[in-house]
Amino acid sequence: MPQNNETALAFEHVTLGQRVLFGHGRARSNLADEVARLKARRIMVIASERELHLAREVVGDIEVAVWHTGVVMHVPVETADAARDAARAAGVDLIVCVGGGSTTGLAKAVALTGGQPVIAVPTTYAGSEATNVWGLTEGNRKTTGVSDSVLPVTVVYDASLTLSLPVEMSVASGLNGLAHCVDSLWAPRADPINAALATEGIRVLGEGLPMIVEDPGSVAGRDRVLYGAYLSAVAFASAGSGLHHKICHVLGGTFNLPHAQTHAVVLPYVLAFNAPSAPAADARIAQALGAEDASVGLAELRERTGAPQRLSDYGFGASDVPTAVDIIRQHIPEGNPRPVTGNALTTLLHAAMDGRDPRHLTIEE
Repeated sequence: MPQNNETALAFEHVTLGQRVLFGHGRARSNLADEVARLKARRIMVIASERELHLAREVVGDIEVAVWHTGVVMHVPVETADAARDAARAAGVDLIVCVGGGSTTGLAKAVALTGGQPVIAVPTTYAGSEATNVWGLTEGNRKTTGVSDSVLPVTVVYDASLTLSLPVEMSVASGLNGLAHCVDSLWAPRADPINAALATEGIRVLGEGLPMIVEDPGSVAGRDRVLYGAYLSAVAFASAGSGLHHKICHVLGGTFNLPHAQTHAVVLPYVLAFNAPSAPAADARIAQALGAEDASVGLAELRERTGAPQRLSDYGFGASDVPTAVDIIRQHIPEGNPRPVTGNALTTLLHAAMDGRDPRHLTIEE
């Protein structure tokens, strides 16, 4: 029985079933073993043109039925349809995706309608490979959904595949992972288990990102960030989309802003908005970052890593704010620590657009 007026724990938690193979320099052999285990015969490999050289090395020990390189950010519906047609025409029974979030997202789009299992081989820290969330963009609107059919059956992590990711993009991608963690602390299905995963994710991302900045070839740093990105995605898949992700999905789908950089810019402003009304989450984040205050700890990490600063750097302007606010208000998640008004969103987006210091930002409800 609870003592001293403590509240008894009561929650429902779902853990997604997935095989994870982690090891530096082991992607090629681990992938071949998985293909053999799954007894696949007609394999489709999805990789962008930019990462085709990596993909060819990774899949060197398996027979590929069809290569598909039509990867586009935010997965436009027409891009998904082209990949689905290619998979159907080739009689594909397994999809292997080698790349970042857009590549994984395209593989998920094929699996959503075709039902093929997916093996994901990430080359960034996007985390999409560990969630059952899919996203498609049509008519400047991004739609997301949840289906266990899109969850990759296996993830093959290999830090050597991230070594070619530039430091600036590594930082943005890693902060995207950290945003998954932060959102998981107050998302609609937040619970103590995904809070524990998210807290550990914040800790190792906070350790690993500066290591990559100091030494881009640091396998130890990249291992930490890959591990943290995985934890962040598992927590996010359980907890659901919080305010941060709802905002960023609108910014990405409607204004075609780059995914990782948008998340990296918006995160400190959502934290500054929600943290005062979520003291337990604030304390967890602060402790994980080794700081007395979550916003201060995040600001220090961003300064150490040279994080993206302004939405305006990616084409988002003042004239875009009213449209963004109108769309975001239609998708406010249940249970956000603070009421989210149009005025609050307007202030938050203008601040993120200009890169104002979120530690000194006052956002009125």
